[in-house]
Amino acid sequence: MTTTAIQEQQTTKVVLITGASSGIGQATALRLGRDGHHVVIGARREDRLAALAKEIENVGGTADVHRLDVTDRQDVAAFADAAAKQHGRIDVIVNNAGVMPLSRLDSLLVEEWDRMIDVNVRGLLHGIAATLPHFQRQGSGHFVTVASIGAHQVSPTGAVYCATKYAAWAITEGLRQELDPGIRVTTVSPGVVESELADTITEPGAQEAMRTYRADTIPPGAIADAIAYAIGQPPDVDVNELIIRPARQR
Repeated sequence: MTTTAIQEQQTTKVVLITGASSGIGQATALRLGRDGHHVVIGARREDRLAALAKEIENVGGTADVHRLDVTDRQDVAAFADAAAKQHGRIDVIVNNAGVMPLSRLDSLLVEEWDRMIDVNVRGLLHGIAATLPHFQRQGSGHFVTVASIGAHQVSPTGAVYCATKYAAWAITEGLRQELDPGIRVTTVSPGVVESELADTITEPGAQEAMRTYRADTIPPGAIADAIAYAIGQPPDVDVNELIIRPARQR
């Protein structure tokens, strides 16, 4: 391999992104594609992914589209394996897929609790399990977990959601401590961001509380910029944790 090819491989990364059809995942795919990275975008809404891939191509980037359900372990494994087979490596996985149907515990919306656990916790673990063997074989790689400010505080109606994000933080921090130095690990905890997450809330009281809570937001591009910063650092620099929220959020 020529010196130029090695340098290009070091600067142009193959990046897997889950939950890429909207919000932070969509903004991250667009930002990283614009930066020259090849993005492999996964989500359940394949039509949105196709539109996003065209948008990425319009700004000079490249993208692969895969319909993906992060709650299905085999589906996530196939997502990663296909990328590794096609491109010869995986450099980064952005474990972004998440749901947030907030509710009080005494509302007993158990199916919604289960969904949050399946997507926010099991989905993260599936992403780690699918890519870790590739990273270990390569001796390099980068895990990026999109957690939440909810990984650092609990609010009424957010008990289960915050529990899943505390878990995401703990899993990612444990992963960081266990891995060899060649594999980097970053947790990004967004505050209030413009997204569709609040649309999944079914409990009226939680809906009203969220309208007040979301009075001040930042665009998902702010989180995408933070992710771009973390993965753009030299190989010997590991940005472990970032919290990004509106200046007015306290």
